[in-house]
Amino acid sequence: MSQGSKDKYTDKQKRKAEHIAEGYEAQGVPDKEAEARAWATVNKQDGGGKKSGSGRSKSTVH
Repeated sequence: MSQGSKDKYTDKQKRKAEHIAEGYEAQGVPDKEAEARAWATVNKQDGGGKKSGSGRSKSTVH
């Protein structure tokens, strides 16, 4: 299910996904399904890969 390159993710996100996938595999989830669930979890928690751009974390409320 996981498509595309994981190059846009930080090392920490990659480690997190690997750890989550291992947990799913320990529960008996097939490898591909565990990997897909792990990346979905990382995306939900962190909002995807590396974000670039000036002022990304600044509030727009004035």
